[in-house]
Amino acid sequence: MSSAPRRRPVVAIDGPAGAGKSTVTRKVAERLGYVIVDTGALYRVVALAAERAGVDFDDAARASALAESLVADSAVQLRRKDDGAMQVLLNGQDVSLAIRAQNIGQGASKVSAHPGVRAALLELQRSQGREGGVVLEGRDIGTVVFPDAEAKFYLTASVDVRAQRRRDELAARGTPPSLAEVLSEVAERDRRDSTRPIAPLRQADDAKLVDSSSLAIEQVVELIVATVRTVERQLSGQV
Repeated sequence: MSSAPRRRPVVAIDGPAGAGKSTVTRKVAERLGYVIVDTGALYRVVALAAERAGVDFDDAARASALAESLVADSAVQLRRKDDGAMQVLLNGQDVSLAIRAQNIGQGASKVSAHPGVRAALLELQRSQGREGGVVLEGRDIGTVVFPDAEAKFYLTASVDVRAQRRRDELAARGTPPSLAEVLSEVAERDRRDSTRPIAPLRQADDAKLVDSSSLAIEQVVELIVATVRTVERQLSGQV
C-alpha cells in the first residue's frame, strides 16, 4: 500500500492474547490525543454476528460472506466516546460488552483465520487510520494492515502472566474460570494465531519488542509514548 507522508504517525501495537494491548492502547491514545482503532474488535463483531446468525465459526465460506455483507452494509462502526473509550456498534446496537465474552474471543480467533474474512475487513481497517494520528492494536497491524506504520510495537508477556491477567479480567466480570482452563485456552489461541496460513501473528522486523511480564501498565505506556514522540519530531523535521 502507498500513502502520502503523514504529519502524525500510525502507531501499530501487535501481540498475543492477554498481553495488555487493549489497556495499553487506550492509555497511549489518551496520552497522545490519538484515535483508537481496535481491529480485534472488528473480528469479534464478525464472530458475534456469526453466532447470532447461526454460522459456524469454522465455516470459512459462510463466515467470509457474512463479513463481506457487514462491510457492504456499513453495519459495523467504531466510535470514540467522550471519555475516550471505543464504542462498537453492530447494526446500530452497542455491542461493546457483548463482543468481550469468552466464547466470542475464541470465535474471533477462528473467523480471523479465514482469508475471506480478513480480506473483507482489511480496507475497513486501513480506512480508519490512513491519515495518521491513530493507535491500532491487533495481531497483524505492523505486518499486513499498516506495514508502513511509522511506530510499531510488539507487546507480549509470558504465557503464565497472560493467562493470569485474562482470568482476572473474566473474574471481574463475574465469570471466573480456573487458571488451568484459561492457560490452556491462551496457549491454544497462541498456536492458532501464529500458525494460520494468512497473516499469522508475528513480530514485524522493524517493531520494537516490549515484554510486559514484569512491567506495570504505566511503564509500558511511558515507553511507547516516548518512542512515538520521537517519531513525531522526526516527521515534523525537528530531528
